[in-house]
Parts: sequence; C-alpha cells; structure tokens
Amino acid sequence: MRNIVRQLVGGAVVVAAATAATFGAAGVALAAAPAGDLGSLNVNKPTGLDTDAPTYTTTAGCPTTADGYNLFIYGPGAWANGFVATPVTDVGFSTTAGFPVVQGNTFKDIAVDNSTTIVPGTYTAVVNCVDQFAAETKGSFTRNIYFTTATAWQLNDPIAAVDTTTALAAAPASPVTQGANVTFTATVTPASAAGTVQFKDGANNLGTPVTVVNGVATYTTNALSAGAHSVTAAFTGATALVHNSVSAAVAYQVNAPVATPTTTALAVTPSGTATAFAPVTLSATVAPAAAAGSVQFYDGANALGNPVAVAAGAASLTTATLAVGPHSFTARFVPANAAAYATSVSAGVALEVTPFAGVTASETITTTVNPGELLISVQNQNVVLPSPVMNPDGSLLTTSGSLNPITVTDTRAGNPGWNVSGQVSDFSNGAASINGGNLGWSPKLVDKAAVQNITVGAVVNPANAIAPGAAAPAGLGLSAARTLATAAALGGNGTAHLTADLALNVPTSTVAGTYSALLTLTAI
Repeated sequence: MRNIVRQLVGGAVVVAAATAATFGAAGVALAAAPAGDLGSLNVNKPTGLDTDAPTYTTTAGCPTTADGYNLFIYGPGAWANGFVATPVTDVGFSTTAGFPVVQGNTFKDIAVDNSTTIVPGTYTAVVNCVDQFAAETKGSFTRNIYFTTATAWQLNDPIAAVDTTTALAAAPASPVTQGANVTFTATVTPASAAGTVQFKDGANNLGTPVTVVNGVATYTTNALSAGAHSVTAAFTGATALVHNSVSAAVAYQVNAPVATPTTTALAVTPSGTATAFAPVTLSATVAPAAAAGSVQFYDGANALGNPVAVAAGAASLTTATLAVGPHSFTARFVPANAAAYATSVSAGVALEVTPFAGVTASETITTTVNPGELLISVQNQNVVLPSPVMNPDGSLLTTSGSLNPITVTDTRAGNPGWNVSGQVSDFSNGAASINGGNLGWSPKLVDKAAVQNITVGAVVNPANAIAPGAAAPAGLGLSAARTLATAAALGGNGTAHLTADLALNVPTSTVAGTYSALLTLTAI
C-alpha cells in the first residue's frame, strides 16, 4: 500500500509542476529557483551540450523527514518556474551521505517536451528532498549551469570575475655559477585562468611575456649577471574578468665563475734532432679536454704560425722551415672564456736541427734481350725521388716522380708482339728498409712507331705505408711483377718509348737516411 501511495503522489507532483509552468506562462509572477538550503551539487563533467543528461551528486544526505527526491531545471524565459528533469524517486536516496541524481531527460528533450527552446543564460539545477506521502519539500540542493550558446553549457560563470594568485619557484636552488641555466616556474591559481606571465628581475623584464598553459608558465635563462637578484612573476589576465596577480619575490644569488686550472703538455716529433727542411710536428695536449680555446706554439720567444684551435684537448702544428741550430719549443693555451678556464704553458722541449745533407735515390734497370732482337734499354739508370713529406692527416710520408724513359725495340721476324713488366725490391739504406709494396706506378707511352699497336698497363696504387716484410694487399704495389705495356701481335715491330709516374708511401716510423731499391724491367 505504501508503494501505491508513492506512485500517486509522484504523479501529482509532476502534474502540479506542469500546471505551474503553464500558469506562469500566462503572465502570473514567476517563481525563482529555490535556495540551496541543504548544500550544492557536483556535476559529472565541467562542460557539455544540450543533448547531455548529466549526473549530479549532492554534497550531503537529505533530512530524515524526507524519503525521496526530484530534479527541476530553472532558467530564463519559459524556464523561470522550473521544468521537471527527474520525477520523484527514491533510487539511490540517502539521509546520511551525498547521493547521485541522474537527470532523466536531456536539456534539449526538456525544452521540446515543454514547447520551448534553450537560450544563452544562467540555469539552475535543483534537487528537492521530499516527503512523498505528504508531497512536501524538506530542503534543496542547487547548482548553476551556464549556457554560453543555445547548445553548449559550462559550470564556470563566463562573466564572473576570477581572482588569481601567482607563486614563483626557481631551479636549481640558489646559489649558482654565472652562465648556468636557471628555470623560473610561475604557477597561477586557478589553473583555468588565461593570460601571460612577465618574469622580472627587480624592475627589469626577463624576456617577453610567457603564455600560461594549464596554470603554468616557465622561463629559462643563462644570462643572469653575477650578484643578488630579486625575481618576481607578474600574471596579466587575458580579459578584464581575470584579475592580475604578482608573486612574492624570490631572492636568487649568482656567483661569479672561478676559472678552472688547466695544464698543457708538449711533444715534438722527431725528438732530439731533425734535419733541416724535414717536417717537425709539435703536438700539445690540454687538460681538462673540455677546455675550449687555442694553443700558440713558440720557438723561444717567437710565435710559430697562428694560434691553433683545441679539439678534444689536442692541437698540433707541423713546420719544415726551422733554421739549423738549437731550438726550445713551448705551447701556450689561451682559453676562449678566461672566466671559465685558466691559461697554461707547457715545459720547454729542445730540438737540434742539423744541416741538410741531401738525399739520393737510384734506379737499376735490368732487361733481358730475347733472340730475335727484342731490346730494352734505359739511358739513365738512376731515378731520384724527392724527400717524402707528411700527408695532411699525419698518417704517412709520401713522394712521387717518374721513371726515366725506357726504350723497347723489336726487330724480330714474325712480329709476335711483346710485354714489358716491372718488379721492385725493398728500399734499403743498409740498416733499415721500406717495403717495395709501398711503390706504385701509372704507366705511360711516350711515343711509338706508327705501325705499332701498344697498350699501357693498368695503374698500380702503392700500399698504404706497410711495414717491412709485410705482404702487400692484393693488387697494390710493385713488389710483385706488374705490366708496364704490351704490344699486340703484328703490332710490336719498331721502337717505342715508355715511362711511368711513380708514387711512394713511407711509414712515419722510417728512420732518416737514403734508401735505394732495384726496379727490374723484363721484356718478353
């Protein structure tokens, strides 16, 4: 019997509400939404559309004199007397704690059911605690909802002024050394407040205003001068409704940097003595390796060349113009930032430059004359190559030159053609040697008889300064026999002159001296 009475009373409330709405529309004074004398309502989301039916949660339970609740929506125009959104029910009802209230119809459906529309403005959701039997309201919970358009709503009042507070933090903690990165973070409350933050060092702006995102704005700088600073963050609202605020000042100390000590060591190659015109390399090592700057090399009090930039803690200079006599070299490191690193000078390194005694090289040519008058000859058997010089990356020494012209004469009957090849021995100065595989050539035809058909051999590159006794990589060097030129059958009779450009790679470990090798030329 109790349930039947509830259903009848609930229906009566709905009819009464509908009648009141109709009566109000006829011009009688409109009733305002009841006050939330029991508390407010929380909504399951901050924004939504007219097609939503939100869920509300009361901030407390209903009075014990109530046994159910309903939900009305009040608003501008036809909504002033309120429309039923959820009829009387006791689903989830509680008198001891807040409880959820589901809006039975969407805002749009409520408007359609009551032959009206939604207009922008302030709407109020009201949950009434009721005594279902007596049809009496025992108190209400309310919450304003703001339609900014006919289809979109939000919980925040779009025209309400927003008071803000701004807090400022700095990282890392003070003090820091001048040049260090410092990040200032401003936190604006509420986080929804739109605007910008101007960070200030005393009265001076730090950079340009920074847009606040989710209540936070940051500024990073490494340009703070040495000394004490008082930094603030001034928030400026994006509109007049968002009030400005300024943080408390943060005291920040920046200390002048203390230059890091450095050391510079110098090595000279070759050590002890060097022959005039021979390359001498000065290598400086600066510690710590992170020290940026340059090294000026000195011969006594005289600067050698221009300063050399330090890379990974090293700098080097090579010269071949040292005068004959004693020398004392030093290396002076000059930092790029004197506030960060200190200057340092190496100990002196002595070197004696001896007079140039000259260098010699020879070429011994051997040929075999086959029966039938195939002749090979060299007018000058000695080939002198220039002194090897250091290549740009300092990995080896190189020199080059040309073979003296080689004469090949073929008067054999039958004109069978011929082949000339060459093979070189290791270079030797009597005590040390250079691997013959380090010699390569580029064959050339100087001239030939008109009827001859001669093809020069392929270019043979030198090995990459391999050590004595090592086998040359396949295809490199003249330590194996290589073709200088060939004459085709029926194209060999006559006299031809051949030569070749020579290239020699020498290991940097090779001791000074005059080295000779025997190049054997064979014609068959």
